[in-house]
Amino acid sequence: MNKTVYFDNNATTQVAPEVVEAMMPFFGELYGNPSSMHFFGGQVAKYVTTAREQVAAFLNCSPEEVYFTSCATESDNTAIRGTADWHGTSMKMITTAVEHPAVLQPARRLKALGHEVVELPVDSMGQIDLDQLRAALKGTRNALVSVMWANNETGVVFPIREVAEIAKEYGATMHTDAVQVAGKVKIDVQATPVDLLAISGHKFHAPKGVGALFVRRGTKIKPFVLGGHQESGRRAGTENVPYIVGLAKACELATAHMADEARAIAPLRDKLEAGILASCPDVRVNGDRAHRLPNTLNVSFSYVEGEAIAYHLSDAGICISTGSACASGSLDPSHVIRAMGVPFTAVHGSVRFSLSRYNTMEEVDYVLDKLPPIIKNLRALSPFGPDKDPTTFR
Repeated sequence: MNKTVYFDNNATTQVAPEVVEAMMPFFGELYGNPSSMHFFGGQVAKYVTTAREQVAAFLNCSPEEVYFTSCATESDNTAIRGTADWHGTSMKMITTAVEHPAVLQPARRLKALGHEVVELPVDSMGQIDLDQLRAALKGTRNALVSVMWANNETGVVFPIREVAEIAKEYGATMHTDAVQVAGKVKIDVQATPVDLLAISGHKFHAPKGVGALFVRRGTKIKPFVLGGHQESGRRAGTENVPYIVGLAKACELATAHMADEARAIAPLRDKLEAGILASCPDVRVNGDRAHRLPNTLNVSFSYVEGEAIAYHLSDAGICISTGSACASGSLDPSHVIRAMGVPFTAVHGSVRFSLSRYNTMEEVDYVLDKLPPIIKNLRALSPFGPDKDPTTFR
């Protein structure tokens, strides 16, 4: 294999060269601790301040509302558990059945601790029913609504502004995992009344190991990580300065090029989708095709295993995934695909293609050349299929 086609950008992205360049001084001469009182640390602290301002501009909020974390998983946990800690044992959490594990697992932990937790279902397009959200909020006093902005597996974009407005009607705190929209869709927390919003740098060309949490001024939340005064007492621990600077640079690049990139990436995704549908029978596109990210395509191939597809594509130098990278290692079908009611014959054959600014039309053509024979060969080996014993599906 001498060719690599990386179509797994919802798992992680290539760090932009401009981001690497911005980070490098902080691995060398600018190594001071920004919390130190002396000038050597103070000069580094200025870069953290500037980075906070850049991330705030990216979200359209005040710099005082931006808190740096290690990743979106930490940000989500801080938002959920910090809100629950503020309310004690009287909180009701409303989320969806298709959230990332970074939201679902903390939610289920809260349920085990005695909090009321509601997981709203989704329809066959992966969308929630806003009337069900209203019904779940009726009569609540201390509620947290946690709904992702866009799904990491299908790319389905939720009507997050409407969700947030409904949450506000009932006096609930509104949290959104905005990991997959950052760098792809404009985030404006002035136009969208969320109280808590999580992003992760490595999803839009910053390095792994840095994220941010937006906390709207006045939001009631207790710190999750204790042990220091950093981040205005909201998140203890010495600041990861190189990565914070890298995150800020990625935000700056995304702001400058987001619209152009979306127009460039969507045609690649659409050509890939059309080519798969034309060349492979018994395949379905998963999710709301009218409301999804421009870079994401999730498809189910009937009668084959998604893991086998990913394995054979990897042999051809093509990198894709069968779901969330954070849930890899499990042979269970995706909870997102199951929640959408994908038929049994297809649910195990679901795979995700996710593109970035660094992908090309030539790479799409390469995938469309390699994929159809792989599907054909896997189906020939499969004991399942429309022309085989139907009792195998019982």
